[in-house]
Amino acid sequence: MLSIEDLHVSYGRVPALKGISLEVDAGEIVGLVGPNGAGKTTTLSTVFGLIRPDSGSILLEGRSLVGEAPERIVRLGVALVPEGRHIFNTLTVSENLAMGATARSDRAGVRRDLAGLLERFPVLERYYDSPAGRLSGGEQQQLAIARALLSRPRLLLLDEPSLGLAPVVIDLVFDVLAELRNEGVTILLVEQNAARAVELADRSYVLRTGEVALAGSRDDLQVAEHLETAYLGL
Repeated sequence: MLSIEDLHVSYGRVPALKGISLEVDAGEIVGLVGPNGAGKTTTLSTVFGLIRPDSGSILLEGRSLVGEAPERIVRLGVALVPEGRHIFNTLTVSENLAMGATARSDRAGVRRDLAGLLERFPVLERYYDSPAGRLSGGEQQQLAIARALLSRPRLLLLDEPSLGLAPVVIDLVFDVLAELRNEGVTILLVEQNAARAVELADRSYVLRTGEVALAGSRDDLQVAEHLETAYLGL
């Protein structure tokens, strides 16, 4: 579904990605892990059109995303849940959710999907007409994921979904991601909790200083010394 080849990105003269290549197959969860500054968020931002690469290719089912605007990329079936969630605190939960469906014209389908999401995330139904700023961090993360799913993406980009959440809420978020995979949603997951991400993902890539240091299946990367060596650069 997604193919990235020899991707280079820099901020001014500072290289952020140094020729990374990765693939995400339909129906997979693929993890992207690594320490701070490794280039994880830059990768997602570049796929989503927020950053233009210096060189390299990004193909969604064979179609280039390089140079496409984010709103066009959403229409092609990609959704991003950014780090920090980016919820509009003064808008209601309902209004935040509605923003996820702006690229869709099938109103009946949106209503059906919304009903399903409110069933999956009952806290959103409870606070449906309340300002989103009243939600806890974990509740806002559920709102951010639900808002992205309302665009009915084929590829979901998730940036640090467990950041700042209590352990019980992290369990909920990862359970939802596993359910989405079972329903056929393809996910590229950036997560600083490397062990948890590797455990969930079908395959993972370990980034370090803008390069892929290690890649492999869940079983491959759960060999702790291999993961630690790539992660820490030892």
